[in-house]
Amino acid sequence: MKSGIRKKCGRLLGIFFSAAFLLTACDRRETSVLSAKNPTDITIWHYYNGSLGIAFDELAAEFNNTVGRENGIIVHAESMSTIAGLEGALRDAANKKVGAGDMPNIFQCYPDTALALDELVPLVDFDDYLTEGEKVSYVKLFLDSGHIGKNHSWKIFPVAKSTEVLILNKTDWDRFAADTGAAVEDLSTWEGLASTAEAYYDWSGGRAFFGRDAFANYLITASSQLGHEVFQTAGGSVTIDFDRETMRQIWDSFYVPYVKGYYKHVGNYRSDDVKLGEIIALVCSSSSAVFFPTEVTIADNAPYPITYMVLPLPNFDRTAPYAIQQGGGMAVTKSSEAEELASILFLKWFTQMEQNLRFSVSSGYMPVGVEAIKPENIDRYLLEHPTTDIVRDTLSVSLDENNRYVMYTSPAFAGGTQAREILERTMPELAASDRAAVEAGAPIDDFLTDEHFEEWYQDTLSMLKECCIEGGSVK
Repeated sequence: MKSGIRKKCGRLLGIFFSAAFLLTACDRRETSVLSAKNPTDITIWHYYNGSLGIAFDELAAEFNNTVGRENGIIVHAESMSTIAGLEGALRDAANKKVGAGDMPNIFQCYPDTALALDELVPLVDFDDYLTEGEKVSYVKLFLDSGHIGKNHSWKIFPVAKSTEVLILNKTDWDRFAADTGAAVEDLSTWEGLASTAEAYYDWSGGRAFFGRDAFANYLITASSQLGHEVFQTAGGSVTIDFDRETMRQIWDSFYVPYVKGYYKHVGNYRSDDVKLGEIIALVCSSSSAVFFPTEVTIADNAPYPITYMVLPLPNFDRTAPYAIQQGGGMAVTKSSEAEELASILFLKWFTQMEQNLRFSVSSGYMPVGVEAIKPENIDRYLLEHPTTDIVRDTLSVSLDENNRYVMYTSPAFAGGTQAREILERTMPELAASDRAAVEAGAPIDDFLTDEHFEEWYQDTLSMLKECCIEGGSVK
């Protein structure tokens, strides 16, 4: 009882001091522009849903009842459920499409979206609102990823970041490992994973071992790891470095195991495929780990429970480890002085350690503050606020990657979204189609030729040129 009272009092004191900090850190304009007697309403559009949406809404409500109430700010948060739904709503609003809503004050976005919208509806440059002292309280890599455009202006505010992890269905892995001697250590490289997948295919009587979400992340980070950054930007133009030898290595590490039946994708997400027993290992976003299933149902058989194991993202052998750094940040639409100040105050509050850790621990995202991301502070928070085992383990692996890996961020450029969509689908769709042909009786050797790779390579390069060569070049 006393412990509960102490925690509640401590939380109230934390809110009081955070409000005081925000007021002293912000420009003096707030004291004259923002007023509790004449509240300023701000709207936020985001794509968080499920437990993430609930966590975000709870924090927005807490802000309204504390710092917001004291300073005359009322936050109205609305989820668009998906990234595609949010981007569509933003495009419609920016283009003043009939029936579309007004542009929100704050919206969640990725760099390509912010770059396109900034030409239609100018966005706030956060350098106008944060001091150098405030900026150093955020992880520099996360701040840098929000700089876009020719002038490299800071238009995206980091709120939570994710990377990618490897997750195993440990229950079925243990059976396989006990019979074959397969070692978890072999899964630290793409070469080892492919060899393990082949062994699993033979042991299981022809079942696939592995699948991954977001194939474009793999191709882009793998290419960078091998010395060729696919998209390079400078002065508003893009250079495509689609190196043939590098692409062949990526082809051999993904397409070849796939067409042989070792890799697979069936549902919308690989966690769906694990649940149906189609695969037992996947790579997914750290923020998606919460969706990893707790049981498997194969065909009409009864479901059976499974456990999990979270592992670091594999890399090519004898190379520096790379992983994607992703997660949409928040942009602020230019509007009235009061609305801009209110928006900035909310984002500062949301990314203070206590609030940022609370959101991260509910989701598997990494916090963005220098202090919040320290393992000892996360451990302390988890002792006081337990979360699910898989979120805890995913956070631990993600932080380890953040410390040991080169964390890669895709640059923003005109046509970037379309370019990544090309990389997302061309190789996986071809691999799935060719695997289906093999299962229907086509000779597998027909698909393992240099000519087949070259056809994919030239077709993909041609599509990339078409969507982003304007004002750019190809190496």
